[in-house]
Amino acid sequence: MDSLTIVAPMTPAGVSAVAAIRVSGSRVREVVRLLFGEAALKNLKAREAKLATARDYRTMAGDDRATAQVIDSLLYIFFEGPNSYTGEDVLELYPHGNPIIVRELIQVIKSVDGVRLAEPGEYTRRAFLNGRMDLVQAESVADVIHSANRDELKNAHRLLGGALSKKVKTLTEQVMDISARLELDVDFAEEEADPDYATWGTKIEAIRESVLSILKSFREKAAVSRLPLAVLYGAPNAGKSSLVNALLGEDRILVSDIPGTTRDFVEVRLFLDGGEIRLVDTAGIADKAADALDALSMEKSREILAEADMKILVLDGANENCAFSPSSTGLPASSSTDLPASSSTDFPASSSTEGRGSIISSLRHSDDAIHPDFIVISKSDLGASRQGNACMDMTNSIHISSKTGAGLVELRQTMNAALFKKTENSEDLWITSEREKTCLEEALAGIDRTLSLIRTNPAVELIAFEMQLVRRALQSITGEISSEDVLQKIFAGFCIGK
Repeated sequence: MDSLTIVAPMTPAGVSAVAAIRVSGSRVREVVRLLFGEAALKNLKAREAKLATARDYRTMAGDDRATAQVIDSLLYIFFEGPNSYTGEDVLELYPHGNPIIVRELIQVIKSVDGVRLAEPGEYTRRAFLNGRMDLVQAESVADVIHSANRDELKNAHRLLGGALSKKVKTLTEQVMDISARLELDVDFAEEEADPDYATWGTKIEAIRESVLSILKSFREKAAVSRLPLAVLYGAPNAGKSSLVNALLGEDRILVSDIPGTTRDFVEVRLFLDGGEIRLVDTAGIADKAADALDALSMEKSREILAEADMKILVLDGANENCAFSPSSTGLPASSSTDLPASSSTDFPASSSTEGRGSIISSLRHSDDAIHPDFIVISKSDLGASRQGNACMDMTNSIHISSKTGAGLVELRQTMNAALFKKTENSEDLWITSEREKTCLEEALAGIDRTLSLIRTNPAVELIAFEMQLVRRALQSITGEISSEDVLQKIFAGFCIGK
């Protein structure tokens, strides 16, 4: 770690109400003096927010600070090391979120002797090197920032809080205790009685189970961070695009009374209580394609349905019989296939025979069927007043109106419950770091070799050597033992301001 002071924006590029800039290092006080004047430096107090005018000292005429160009009126906070994020003196600036202001502030700060632009992840790297956090916690900072759902975020916060580090530290201490006893036996091998291998084996087996338990919790980061995919499908003009707009609360997709307005699937991001999802509005699937483009759009709809985590069939509630054909839902009629329990549909005796027949034949008589996870009946504000409307009589479905908003809360709750299932034990944690996984695998392999030696060739020197390797592997997890290459790889994936 070099001795230069670093500066970088903490907020993304673009216009905002407020931006944030962080400066860390030994030249922080000089930055305060040059931006805000001698009086600001003399009255500088840690963790005290101050409003001041930042000026470009390079434009000052002589010693008259009033002649310097004004950059912005902003809020700043000074954190005195080691009680800061990085463990160094830190200055955080909160100017207005105009990119021109942010850029000018950084340029002025960079012009101070001994200050440079921060590298990706350098603030967190300095926090690790200065003992403010271990390597597991440092890696979890990125997880906190990039978590895509609440469960992932909770897990990242547990890791940042040291939950895994405490487990690893306990295991490391247990291994070190055994290693110390083993090395003592090596030193006094000729004077002592035979070592108690049975006791060692029992303790090492317990350590093995703990390591294996953590290792089994590993989840690939790509799988954990993958956004769930929900797909709306159904006949043309069933109200799919209107439903997407209603869920988003904005006119994101073109809507028309003319069937077939959507020719390609449209993907948007929707925030539910459990996290963010991908919501796709597909082109309507009709009995027969009107042209080659129409056929291609329906094929695209079927392709995206094959990838979906949740398939939502949208039926036109304004249609008196709630009728739809097999092809209009992607369910080709050939042989009988029952719907899953979650999407079974019951019809009371009052339902019209015609409507009941068309729905049942479409949903149940299928071979290569794409079964819906549940059914949404759209346009309930139009269909509710019709006596004997088959859609209105259908149970195990959600009736919504994109126009009035009726049923949208229930729909969001249903989607959230299905896509973000609660874990049995919310206190469990998992790891997503390939580096941590590799370290645990190395520790487990060393433990297995140790147990094999105890059973077959209980030479104290060999067992002690293997336990040293296990200890090193565990210490590598938290960064007690680390190389420059490992650190570079970890922090290179961070954003510049973190």
